[in-house]
Amino acid sequence: MKEIINSNKALRKKVLDVAEVAGFLWQRGWAERNAGNISVNLNDILTDDIPRFADYPYFKLQTGYPELSRACLFVTGTGKRMRNLADKPVKNALMIRIDDEGVGYYIISGKKDPSINLKPTSELPTHLSIHQMIKQRGTDEKVVIHTHASELIALTQVREYCNEERLNDLFWGMHPETKVFVPKGVGFVPYLTPGTKEIAAETLRALDHHDVALWEKHGVFSIGADIIETFDVIDILVKSARIFFMCRNAGLEPEGLTVEQLDDLGKIVF
Repeated sequence: MKEIINSNKALRKKVLDVAEVAGFLWQRGWAERNAGNISVNLNDILTDDIPRFADYPYFKLQTGYPELSRACLFVTGTGKRMRNLADKPVKNALMIRIDDEGVGYYIISGKKDPSINLKPTSELPTHLSIHQMIKQRGTDEKVVIHTHASELIALTQVREYCNEERLNDLFWGMHPETKVFVPKGVGFVPYLTPGTKEIAAETLRALDHHDVALWEKHGVFSIGADIIETFDVIDILVKSARIFFMCRNAGLEPEGLTVEQLDDLGKIVF
């Protein structure tokens, strides 16, 4: 993979940005052990001229993703830690290219012997489902981040906040930046077993109208056009949750912004 990255400045920049965000996730305590995963659609910077696809290891997918035909993605590796991805992204992530029918993928950063290659994250089906949804609706998001943001998980351990409307009222009410930079709020996904078709479907439902899906008692998915901005959205939501908990820990009931104040914020254009 080094050769491909070193020959493409735009790709190198994206890989370094992924490494930087992986470091942020680890430093904030949101990436214990091998928690979390990242994928980036590279089709805007990689053309279809990577040679001899048949020479690369090939793997079938359990579900087809026809809209992702010929898509190239940078994906974190299964079992890999964010702290190691931050230090050595090439050794802890891989590049895949979806085949012409969308039913399998080539590891284009790999070697001819498939047994020695790093495999994609176990959450690959969820990532591919999200990238396919983005392709179907024609929007420009290219990044998917999944992480275990502690403060957001803590909110979903409280039954009254396992509710999309209550969550968004809290997020927007605690900090003006949240209303400005996360105007769509979050979509809530009730607890389901990770890595299943069911949780992938619920995540798609949540992301149909939001840029963030909060998994009950597990973590968060965020999508965006740029990996730094995609991380920023999670960071802003965590700030709101932290302010809420700070007030509660002090024995105070946070007042929150009024409806009128939120309406005024909604008129701000950046």
